[in-house]
Parts: sequence; C-alpha cells; structure tokens
Amino acid sequence: MLVTRPEPGASETAARLTALGRSVLRAPMMTIRPRPLAVAGLPQAVLVTSGNAIPALPAALRACPLLAVGDATAARAGAAGFAQVHSAGRDAAALAALASRLCRPGAGTLLLASGAGQGLPLAAALRGAGFRVRRRVAYAAVPVAELPEEAAAALRAGTVAAALFFSAETARAFVNLIGHLPAKGLSANLDACALSPAVARALGPLPWRSIRVASHPNQDELLKLLP
Repeated sequence: MLVTRPEPGASETAARLTALGRSVLRAPMMTIRPRPLAVAGLPQAVLVTSGNAIPALPAALRACPLLAVGDATAARAGAAGFAQVHSAGRDAAALAALASRLCRPGAGTLLLASGAGQGLPLAAALRGAGFRVRRRVAYAAVPVAELPEEAAAALRAGTVAAALFFSAETARAFVNLIGHLPAKGLSANLDACALSPAVARALGPLPWRSIRVASHPNQDELLKLLP
C-alpha cells in the first residue's frame, strides 16, 4: 500500500495499515509548513478544515469552541488541549452547517484557520449566512520535488497494489511526479483509493486500474476500499 498523505498523517495511516497486516510504503506528496497565528481577541469559535492547522493555533484559543471538519481533525484538536470540540464529520459544507447550528451571527467573529489558498468557499458561505469571518492561513502545503526512490522503484516494478489519497492537492502532486514512470506500472497493477470525488477527479489524468471513492470522507471508509 502506498500512503501519499503528508506527515504526521502518513505515519498514523501506515500504523493502521500495518495493524491490518498490510505492507506499507510512505511517499508523502506534500510537506506541511505551519504558520503560527497571532490572534487579537478571542473569537466566538475556531473553525479548522484540516488537522494540519492545529499546531498553528495559539494556546489562548483553547478556551474557545473548536469546530472541526471531521473526526480525525477533532481528535487532533482534543489531543492539543481544546476542551470544547465539535466534529462536522464530513466536509466543508457540513462544517458550515455545524457552525450555523452552534453559533450565532451576532455573537462574535468566527476564526477560520486553513491552508494557504484554502477555505475561501467556506468563508464565503459563512459570510453569506451573516457571520463575520476572519480567515487566517495556518499552514502551507508544499509539493515535494520527487518521489522517494523506494516508492518509485516499487511503482516501476508494479509491486504496489493500491495508493491512498486524502486530498486533491496530494493527488495532483502525485500526478505531476509520476509522468516519467512507465504507464503500465499503474494501469496494470495499481488501484487508487480516493477520499472524495474531488480527489478522484484530480487523479483522472493517470491510467489507473481503478479509482475507488470512499462513501464518506474519512479514513475508516477509505481503508474499506483496499483490495
């Protein structure tokens, strides 16, 4: 199994796969670079679209409710010391709906912590619902320059059974890097397991044996796709 998500998620997924008796190759397609936030005043709530945003959040925000896009992000927030954590359990649309249920437009600002270039549609949706939103970049996801040699060799040899993709960004990075490898190593031997339809679309340019999409955008459902 090829795990393409960045650290620290890659190690966590690798451990899950190893516990299931799978052999794992880690090939993170992105490097996460936190950007610590300076926050003036406490918001009504903190919204995070990825667990990668958690390390950038200052300790003062732990007194605020935190609304997470999914269960894994919620768990990471709890481990970081946030006491009031709520999970949307799905995606950005579900996170907007959760904020509308738990927060009030007139009760204070919402702080949206996301990756560089991310979170804009969510911020727009919340503003459209009457909320004041401060969107802050909590991290940058930088594509890696090349595949790890062990992963590249396994792909050339056709010994990888499936590759797991957790985001469209990692999928696009993989597609960009894989062009120099023989296509037969992918089309004949490799299934792609995508967290969402958006991730699957990003994988489209490569000749996969199959592209499988999780029924819900979480790791448990993604692992159910494995051949």
